[in-house]
Amino acid sequence: MKRNDLIFLLNRTSEKARRVIVSELETHGVKGIVPSHGDILALLFSGEQFTMKVLAEKIHRTQPTVTVLVDKLVNLGYVTKEKSSDDSRITFIRLTEKGLGLQPCFSEVSHRLNTVLYKGLSGAEVDCVFAILGKINRNLGK
Repeated sequence: MKRNDLIFLLNRTSEKARRVIVSELETHGVKGIVPSHGDILALLFSGEQFTMKVLAEKIHRTQPTVTVLVDKLVNLGYVTKEKSSDDSRITFIRLTEKGLGLQPCFSEVSHRLNTVLYKGLSGAEVDCVFAILGKINRNLGK
């Protein structure tokens, strides 16, 4: 592989990780959830409610993208949308009981993914990967 193949390798790695996540979720009987829902659910597992705007900022996605993702989670029964009583332009997103029930599954899936990702790597190698990818990410800016 040549130096200019880095983006190809990163994309391929990301796609393989997505497949592992989807497969693991299906093994746990969770259907309809895709990896892009994971960032939203992980934030909501804190027990807090968030506005669409804050969710978008925290997961580095546009508000329209977050709206589509949240609407899917609403349709699946994992989250609810509630208008603010103070300002009807603001919508809060929070987990339902069904959504909260996903937390143990997500923890297991995350553990399984990390086991696969870091197989055969030393702690120093993992630290090095994080350091290098962090620098590359900063080089690319926002």
